[in-house]
Amino acid sequence: MNFASGITRPPYESADGYLQTTIGCSHNHCLFCTYFKDQKFQTSPLSEIEADIKEIPSVFGAPKRIFLQGADGFAASYDTLMRVAELLHKYVPSVESIGGYARIDNFHDKSAEQIRNLAAAGFANPYIGVESGDDIVLKKTNKGYTSAQAREVLEKLDAAGFKYVVNFLNGAGGHDYGLANARLTAKLYSGLHPSMINTSMLTVVPGTPLYRAMQKGLYTQSSEMEKLEEIYEFIRCLDNDTIFMNEHGSNLFHVKCEIPREKENLLAYIKEFMQNSDEKKLSEYRKMIVRAF
Repeated sequence: MNFASGITRPPYESADGYLQTTIGCSHNHCLFCTYFKDQKFQTSPLSEIEADIKEIPSVFGAPKRIFLQGADGFAASYDTLMRVAELLHKYVPSVESIGGYARIDNFHDKSAEQIRNLAAAGFANPYIGVESGDDIVLKKTNKGYTSAQAREVLEKLDAAGFKYVVNFLNGAGGHDYGLANARLTAKLYSGLHPSMINTSMLTVVPGTPLYRAMQKGLYTQSSEMEKLEEIYEFIRCLDNDTIFMNEHGSNLFHVKCEIPREKENLLAYIKEFMQNSDEKKLSEYRKMIVRAF
């Protein structure tokens, strides 16, 4: 099977089968990102995709879910995605759903009817790297869209009955800007219906544009305690009925729980974690985790 960058996926997608539909990233200009820098974005040829699909049973057995490979597999055209679904259901009948990483702008060129058709074909719960609902942070990290554009796309997915996962990049605003970022991101998600809200903590990695900006004094990263205060505020402001998860290795603590049912318990846990934490030790963890990126 073809995997130009190896297999990348969120922790909770570890039991999936994997299929490459795109190579590289359709944007590839986020200032904090370390992935796909040596590849030019392209959609895999359908002949290659079909050949790989035929190999899935011998490589991954009978997976119930396929997680598309590439930085944003949903950047592929509607016709390509529908053909992928058709071939998967033909050659891997165990497949019940198809996910993958996605960007907000992957859905700009897909109509509401097309999104409904994708859902009916089995596409569900792509991990959409929204990162923030704060336009200052989105611009600072060069995400390539505004919070209004993100809201428009997510409302379109909701209206089409298309299930999705969103994320929050904790600490992306940098020093002394966490609370604003938390509140505006929670506001972006307010009234929407994500299946899950996932979080990860920004880790500034040497070699990235954000690291170079930090060296020049143009960006100051938040402290670990600031990140904890920010995630506390983010959760406090959330009004969604969903799953909250932060199992990524960049996070200082790992939980998965239902909100709002377990929201107060989660807030109490984070408050206690902050009270019992030491900035120096937390910073040592951040330095260690840099090596994983």
